[in-house]
Amino acid sequence: MIRKLLLGVGAIVVIVVAAAAWILVSPLFIDEVVDEKFPGVSTPQALSTVTGDTKPMLGKDEQFPGVPTSQALSAMPNDKKREMAADVMAAARSMPDKVMAEVKEPLARSGEPVVLRTGVFRDADRVHKGSGDAILYRLANGENVLRFENLKVTNGPDLHVYLVRHPGPKESSDVTADNYIDLGPLKGNIGNQNYAIPAGADVGPVGSVVVWCQAFGVLFSAAALSPAGS
Repeated sequence: MIRKLLLGVGAIVVIVVAAAAWILVSPLFIDEVVDEKFPGVSTPQALSTVTGDTKPMLGKDEQFPGVPTSQALSAMPNDKKREMAADVMAAARSMPDKVMAEVKEPLARSGEPVVLRTGVFRDADRVHKGSGDAILYRLANGENVLRFENLKVTNGPDLHVYLVRHPGPKESSDVTADNYIDLGPLKGNIGNQNYAIPAGADVGPVGSVVVWCQAFGVLFSAAALSPAGS
């Protein structure tokens, strides 16, 4: 009787251990693919497109306002030339304001998100690998969003996305309890995805973004963030 009881308990233990092992290990062999659109625009490429109509300063066959042809200039009296030159200079001084007004107006209408920082994911070690782009945006409504483009990282259990102060963590010890913002579970180890940054979170000190395994406290991949255009 005792032997049967022990065998039964042993079988239950084996099943529990096997189930736990599958939950922890299976993500290493299963990819989760996502493909989210950028919030507020139809495609990421639309971020670089300014909406609205702009007018060219001069048409292909137009001359600068008030400037006659070279043939007319040669036949013009000197006093008329001096008067014309004054008119042209006055028109030239007013052109920058006019041009800037025409450029700023469609930009204001576009509500185009601003790229704050960018980075590229790298491998954490021989087992935990990562690639793809990390881009920190400020949307037209003032909210900040982290986007991954072409992400591909080793899958694993309980993976989360952290913004960390460290400028380029290379080891798990570089990510400490007091230097990160948890943006939630990783949506997929492959593909394009967005992560909202909590309102009021200070992104000023943020130096990088990492994919982090909370279950074991292991760094899977990191992308150092640099100011846009640097």
